[in-house]
Amino acid sequence: MLVVRCALVVFLCSPVCGVFQKLYCAISESCDCDFRPRIRDLEWDLYKNVYGQHLAQDIVSEAVDGFLQNKSPDRPLVLSFHGSSGTGKTLVSSMLGNHLYGSAMSSPFVHQFVPTLHFPMPQRVNEYREALKLWVQGNLTECARSIFLFDEMEKMPSGLIDVLEPFLGPSHIVFRTNYRKAIYIFISTTGEEVINKLSVENRQAGRDREEIRLSDLQDAIAQSVYNNTSSGFFNSSIIQQKLITRFVPFLPLSRRHIERCVRSQLCQQGRCGRSDVVEAVGGDMIYTPAPGQYFSTTGCKAVSAKINMFL
Repeated sequence: MLVVRCALVVFLCSPVCGVFQKLYCAISESCDCDFRPRIRDLEWDLYKNVYGQHLAQDIVSEAVDGFLQNKSPDRPLVLSFHGSSGTGKTLVSSMLGNHLYGSAMSSPFVHQFVPTLHFPMPQRVNEYREALKLWVQGNLTECARSIFLFDEMEKMPSGLIDVLEPFLGPSHIVFRTNYRKAIYIFISTTGEEVINKLSVENRQAGRDREEIRLSDLQDAIAQSVYNNTSSGFFNSSIIQQKLITRFVPFLPLSRRHIERCVRSQLCQQGRCGRSDVVEAVGGDMIYTPAPGQYFSTTGCKAVSAKINMFL
């Protein structure tokens, strides 16, 4: 049976055997079958449906494309998303799962962690560390092409995430797998202060937001998350060892971006023509700072509830 299966796998590698490959994948639990990256679709989704985030769009599309083109990466892809609530961090992380796996975010090879759900008791951090280490190692052994998503890093118990350090660098070995093909995404509001401050200063200086560069924020975000006692990366060896591939800043959203969110959601409901609702929701949001009112305090997060108020 093993010989037959091996022969089948070799046979399916032939470019003329697409039909048989689909048949094999239909009856197989191989993660290589579920891993079906559609980079152009990812780029299109990012640039069409993520508003006001030129840095995130460019960084994520380029980092993922470059990582997947490298057939033998020397380390995993590690992205850390930072910014205020409602700016698109969770949306972009979902796009990655949707465009890299055949079964999208429901793929068994996409692993999501929320501290308040999975690690709710800080006094059990040592127990959580061991459990997380075994979970990651076991799933990497099962599938090298795994994605690990860590949401709400500002609520992560201090010291827990450092258990991942050996998996993120170039030296660790996981039995029977190339752990370097994995992708790790960290999501946090920590660092929003430095991002928002620069955005306000840029706006007050009369410059376009597209003039903000990653180099303006990369080191500042790293320092912020490392020194913030509420950050899951507080005094983290992951930051010290520079194991984050890219810190990805999500800028605060202006009224025009909020109105684009409103129009998009209305169109999904078949109400594209309701410009009155677009204007009403945009005008009903709270903007900051007080002199200027440049950016929404909640991003697009409250848009759905506001739409229901004005329909």
